[in-house]
Amino acid sequence: MTTNDSPVLRVAGRPVGRYVTRPELPAGLSPRPYLHPVTTLAGTAVTELSPADHTHHLGVGVAVPDVEGHNFWGGRTYVRGRGPTELDNHGAQRHTSFQLRDPDGFVEELRWVASGSELLRERRTVASTELTDSAWALDFTFSLTNVTSGLLSIGSPATNGRPGAAYGGFFWRARKEREAPHVFTPEREGEPEVHGTRADWLALAGTGWTLVFAGATDATRRDPWFVRTAEYPGVGSSLASEERLPIEPGATVVRRVVTVVADGRLGRGEAAALVRKAVSQ
Repeated sequence: MTTNDSPVLRVAGRPVGRYVTRPELPAGLSPRPYLHPVTTLAGTAVTELSPADHTHHLGVGVAVPDVEGHNFWGGRTYVRGRGPTELDNHGAQRHTSFQLRDPDGFVEELRWVASGSELLRERRTVASTELTDSAWALDFTFSLTNVTSGLLSIGSPATNGRPGAAYGGFFWRARKEREAPHVFTPEREGEPEVHGTRADWLALAGTGWTLVFAGATDATRRDPWFVRTAEYPGVGSSLASEERLPIEPGATVVRRVVTVVADGRLGRGEAAALVRKAVSQ
């Protein structure tokens, strides 16, 4: 569902993404705002919404499978000793207001609510910037503040006993094609080599498009990359990879990921140059 609260991002006057603040979703999908479709400047879609393989994947956004036991990711919850389990534990990210809204971006306030209580308050800043005539950058920052009177912690299936599944945080579900996309960092390539590693940037190249993700703060760069290409194309930055991430009452966790969205398949040199330009702006 799109409404007047669903702004369209533009770069040089061209629409490159729609942000849906109040989606109408089936039960079990953890309602949350998302960007979809996101496109290259030539109009090629580089996101998917509720694909058949993972109906809870919603374009680009912030999704966390475990906030003090509450699921803000969607789908089943990984339970130690039981595996993926259907639980009635889904939370919702609720759009409150836009503090700023322009054609090239916005600042949004959100409430993370579960079991009738507000756990986290988020400020989300999204901006789009032209880099070249065939590439633009999506600058995505989110700040999560613990508004409860007690300690909250963020976990993942990995911290709950499932090795290699440290998803949770910024997540981009890319478009699925017949061939799996190529993934590489400045020093590695291929899903087995880059998944779970820390790198200044990571590129995902499909048929006629490339996405280059970069952590733009020290804290974000310390988060490992969560990568899938063979099963489905998706990239995220892991908030809780080896241990749970605690948030004290009143404390705030901030992450910033800048993504280059380019037409064509970029090489390492081109990807690195565009990332440097995007992060410095």
